[in-house]
Amino acid sequence: MENIILIGMPGSGKSTIGVVLAKVLGYEFLDSDLVIQKEEGRLLSEIIAQEGIDGFIAVENRVNAGLDVQHTVVATGGSAVYGREAMEHLKKIGTVLYLKLDYEQLCGRLGDLTDRGVVLREGQTLHDLYLERVPLYEQYADIIIDEKDNDIRKTLQIIKKQL
Repeated sequence: MENIILIGMPGSGKSTIGVVLAKVLGYEFLDSDLVIQKEEGRLLSEIIAQEGIDGFIAVENRVNAGLDVQHTVVATGGSAVYGREAMEHLKKIGTVLYLKLDYEQLCGRLGDLTDRGVVLREGQTLHDLYLERVPLYEQYADIIIDEKDNDIRKTLQIIKKQL
C-alpha cells in the first residue's frame, strides 16, 4: 500500500481522520488544499474569487495531478473529483477511500461554506452539490467507508479493517 487518498464532501473528516490515520500507520500526512494554497500563495477562497470556480478546479487538478508522495495519507479537497487527470494520478499512486457521510449528518458538521473554500456555483445549494458529487466519489473510490453515526475511533477501525 503506497499511499492512502481520502476523498469526500467537505466536513466528512478527511483532514481529521487523515492525521490520525497517518499516525497509526506511521505514514506522512498531506492536506492537498494546503499544498494548493502554498503553491498559489493565496487562500482557497481567494483563488475562487479571483479565478472563478472553473479556474480553481483547473488549479486544483494541476496541483493534485503533480503530487509526488510515498507512504502518505492525502486528504484532498472535496472538489478534487472534478479533476480527471488528478484522480487518475491519485488512483495510480494510492488506494482511494471515500469517506461517505449522509446529507443530514453533513449539514450538522458544516459551518460557513465560503470560509471553507467550498466550490458552489451561483444558485447551487449544498444539497445540489452533494447530489452532484456523490456519484463521482463512488466512481473513483477503491473503498467506501460509511461514516454514518460513527465517531473518529470507529471510522478508523473500519478503515484499518478494510485496508
